[in-house]
Amino acid sequence: MAARSKCQPETSRVGDFRVTWSDSHIRQIEGGNAVQLVLDQNSGCGFGSKYRYLFGRMSMKIKLVPGDSAGTVTAFYMNSDTDTVRDELDFEFLGNRSGQPYTVQTNVYAHGKGDREQRINSGSIPPQISTPTPFCGTIIISCKSIDTHIIQLRIIINIFYYVDDVPIRVYKNNEAKGIPFPKFQPMGVYSTLWEADDWATRGGLEKIDWSKAPFYAYYKDFDIEGCVAQGPTSCASNPNNWWEGAAYQQLNPDQARRYHWVRMNHMIYDYCTDKARYPVTPPECVAGI
Repeated sequence: MAARSKCQPETSRVGDFRVTWSDSHIRQIEGGNAVQLVLDQNSGCGFGSKYRYLFGRMSMKIKLVPGDSAGTVTAFYMNSDTDTVRDELDFEFLGNRSGQPYTVQTNVYAHGKGDREQRINSGSIPPQISTPTPFCGTIIISCKSIDTHIIQLRIIINIFYYVDDVPIRVYKNNEAKGIPFPKFQPMGVYSTLWEADDWATRGGLEKIDWSKAPFYAYYKDFDIEGCVAQGPTSCASNPNNWWEGAAYQQLNPDQARRYHWVRMNHMIYDYCTDKARYPVTPPECVAGI
């Protein structure tokens, strides 16, 4: 018998998440409504949702490592928890020397294939005052400073990444052209804080300064509205599904203008144009992402 899915709005608390790595470095604060992640020379740490989701809206607030964060990575991602054919959507905040902006790296794994990195200089994204139209496949993150920022992820039809309400990446569903898209495996929601000074800051030239340790990142206001998958399953297409509405499938004209502006002026790496790494352009780049 096919596994059932529970599809209803839910408001999540810290209790809906579990420690996935180094419980001695994770602390519940603010009466159990927030989490502090700690990175020191002994270990980083991480936590994840107790449930996995096929679609929906997952959001939380994050405060990044302040000051000299070079060599650190603060991550928010979804992962299918499968060993062989992995689906994953990554948002990684790559630290920098004091006073320098974070670099935002995104990546997409579909049917076991990743290596689709793009990077944006977060300090170059201007603040916006308009409220974004909700989209299926949206990650909305503000990361211009170390203040508390909102992370939001939605996924089904297409995948859209936002920074301060500005779209910085679009990964379209091109299954009709034979290009994998991560929609069949339910994914958990995860966050981690870890050391990666061999690559995170200026390609590893800037090392982590352990004299500044411990490093802290904070998460709060967990909110999940989605389809909790009880086992391997998929969401059948239905025009009555809210996530299949026209407003969830493409950028509006204003968002499209800002999206192209960011990519033309402030993208610092795109795997689609890395000819040394990919002499043959990846098919999803040719199809349009």
